[in-house]
This record gives sequence, structure tokens and C-alpha cells, in this order.
Amino acid sequence: MNETRPVFYISDGTGITAETIGHSLLTQFNGTDFIAERISFVDSVERAEDAVERIKAAAELHAVRPVVINSCMDSEVGEALAKSGALMLDVFAPFIEPLERELGRSRMRQVGRAHAIVDFDTYHRRINAMNYALTHDDGIAIDYNDADVILVAVSRAGKTPSCVYLALQYGVRAANYPLTEEDLEHDRLPERLRKFRDKLFGLTIDPHRLQQIRQERRPDSHYAKLETCKREVAAAEALFRAERIPTLSTTNTSIEEIASKVMTTLRINREMF
Repeated sequence: MNETRPVFYISDGTGITAETIGHSLLTQFNGTDFIAERISFVDSVERAEDAVERIKAAAELHAVRPVVINSCMDSEVGEALAKSGALMLDVFAPFIEPLERELGRSRMRQVGRAHAIVDFDTYHRRINAMNYALTHDDGIAIDYNDADVILVAVSRAGKTPSCVYLALQYGVRAANYPLTEEDLEHDRLPERLRKFRDKLFGLTIDPHRLQQIRQERRPDSHYAKLETCKREVAAAEALFRAERIPTLSTTNTSIEEIASKVMTTLRINREMF
């Protein structure tokens, strides 16, 4: 039986940085069931003390030392959190001192700076990319001339979340096209996609996992039957092979990995926000 370990992502901002780094670390460990909770905007000693009470309660409930992954800038807040008795992991600590030494200056201890809007041009590009992803979701709009990438896959294979992540994180204009049963009857690209083949990237998925996802959406439907899922995935993969479309399985792949693979394969260069 796996050990249960409470984990707290604590930040003086949204907590996205702490959670992203923490999640990447925790996935390296098997045999432990991590129960994660994000506590955002801990920007004062008082709020830190409130967080300490929640951490101590989790320690008592599970009879184990919690893990705190902390991205708070204020040292007093960090000291207050340490009184929880949890294992404290500061996501910035391993990097700050070497950088200060190399750059010859101290860091700016500004709360929330990691997610501040420091460049309005890149911010607006990200918003515009998000709007593009939403208006070009699941074939709603098919004017792909301005697209950086078009994700192609059967329904529920991970197209939409991947497009949203690419837009929000990198400002990439990502559209997606759902392969219909009619499309899958042929081993060639749908006509509307052919002139954009250099922008295409295929996503596939294990049929059993696809069946689970579809079953949650439309229980006991033809759409959710395992045989339907097997047939559609096999036809889509055959199409990708025939057309030499780069492909990635989303079954056990994180959204960060999907985005990185898409951008590397299609040579899309964007700065991270």
C-alpha cells in the first residue's frame, strides 16, 4: 500500500510556479500518493500563520510530515511557514545565490514579480493567441492561414488543452482539427488541411484511455465504445503514417511535454511568459 503524503504549494502570488516545479519533482517518485493543495497569495506573516495551521492539521490527519514547496519572496513569511514543521523546499533558493554572485547584484524581493506583466507586447500576443485558439477549436473556424500549428486528432485526444496551453504559455496561434468518421474513411488528409500540411501535428492516444474519457462525457454511447475508439485511433494513426505527419501519443504525456514536442518539431520559436 502506498504512503499518503500531503503537499502544499505556497506562494505570495498565484502559486503556478511552485505547483509546476513541485509537480515535476514529485512525478519522479513512485510508491507515494501525494495529496496536493495550493495556497496562494501568502504575502504576510498573518497569512503564513493561517497556512501553518492547515499544514499542521494535515500532518495530524495523515500522521506524516507534510512537504511544503514554497515560492514566497519575503524571508519573514518563509520563517513563519517553517514553524509548521514541514519539509520546506524553496523553489528559488538553489539558484538565487549563484545568480547574485555571477551578476554582482542582489535579487529584487518583489512579491508577485514572477507573474507580473512586464512586456505589454508579449502580453497582448498571448491574449490574441488565446482568442485564436478558442475561435479555431474543433474546426469551428477553418481559416488556418495565420495558424502557427494545427493539431489533428480524433475527438477527446487532447487537442483543446494543448492549444490553450500553447497560447497562454508561449503566445502560439494553435488551431485544432477533429478527425471525423468521414475523414477516417480515407488514408489521406482532408482537403481543407492539405495546403497547411507543414503546420500539422498529429496527436494519438491509447484506445482504452480514450474510451475512459469518452465514457465520462457520453456514458454508454456508440461514441464511447471501446471498439469505436480502437477503430478511430487505428485509422488516424494510419493516416498520419501515410501522410508523414509528425505524431505524439498523449496517453502518458504531460501537456508541457506535448507543447515542447510540438514547438521543437515544427521549429516554432517563442519566448516563455
